[in-house]
Amino acid sequence: MSAQSLLEHGLAIIADCQKQTGNIWDAHYGAASIAASFLTKSSSITDEVGQAILHQAEQMVIQHSQGYNPVLLREYSPVTYVEASAMILQALDANIDQLHWVGHNVIYTAVSLLAIRELEAWGSLEQITQIQQLIQAFDRTIPGRSWIGYKASEVKKLEITATDAFPNIESPAQLSAFVLQELAETDYIYVAEAHHDLIGHSLTFSHALNLLYDLGQHSLFKRGLYPLFQLCKVLRASRNWNGCTADTHKLYSPVDHLPLQPAIPAPFSYTDITFWQQHLAENDWDYGHHFKFVWSYNDHIQRAPQWSQATHIPFHSLIQGIKEENR
Repeated sequence: MSAQSLLEHGLAIIADCQKQTGNIWDAHYGAASIAASFLTKSSSITDEVGQAILHQAEQMVIQHSQGYNPVLLREYSPVTYVEASAMILQALDANIDQLHWVGHNVIYTAVSLLAIRELEAWGSLEQITQIQQLIQAFDRTIPGRSWIGYKASEVKKLEITATDAFPNIESPAQLSAFVLQELAETDYIYVAEAHHDLIGHSLTFSHALNLLYDLGQHSLFKRGLYPLFQLCKVLRASRNWNGCTADTHKLYSPVDHLPLQPAIPAPFSYTDITFWQQHLAENDWDYGHHFKFVWSYNDHIQRAPQWSQATHIPFHSLIQGIKEENR
């Protein structure tokens, strides 16, 4: 499957997920397919590694696609990027000022628009409307379901003040440097939705804001910083936590349980072909995050390369390795 096909299939999964599954979460695989496509074009990825990534992504798309046929779509006049962006951004404009499901409203918007711009035009009016409705589905949703030290209701109301000392960010390079520094200063990373998953999504959420900036949406970039800072403020509170002492940090999660287990760094760098030769399907490509987290981190490093060494081990603690017998 070519990089372009991954864009087309990824967009189709994002557009059709609500109709096919009744919820917003299978869009993960569409975003992951798009992430894989763009990751292969990075200067840090060799042609050999790129082909391995495409092979892994093709397996994922075949498993999670709903029978999408791009050949049939080409029989019709696709929606242009200008038309599609106007519709999708209208939906994001209504909910970008608050933290919704750790930023997935922004993530789905940014990756969809980037893919459509790359293709120049894509999809039927119905499919673009479905993406618009997917972004609208985040209106009035919770910030996320799993947190350390805060209830979801408290995260929603969390204020960012001068004492938080968040930097004044005006550009993607500054945002990348900020989130990478936050990652580097995290002493322990635990395998939990309330921890490693949130840290990983601080990377993907901020990356999505950078993509919006790249697409000329500077105002949305600035507006999205406040909910991102809310997420980062929560993560700062558990930087030095031991993962088990409930009297200092309470865990609020329907899926995580104390004590939390420390994350073990993946045995291979994501730039090493050996990483992509693992049987990643064994854990469903970590719900597509093997592609999403890697693409976002790689993009941040390209914008702020000074943080590469300090974040190498913490980042590889976010992407799960595969057990020896399943490689």
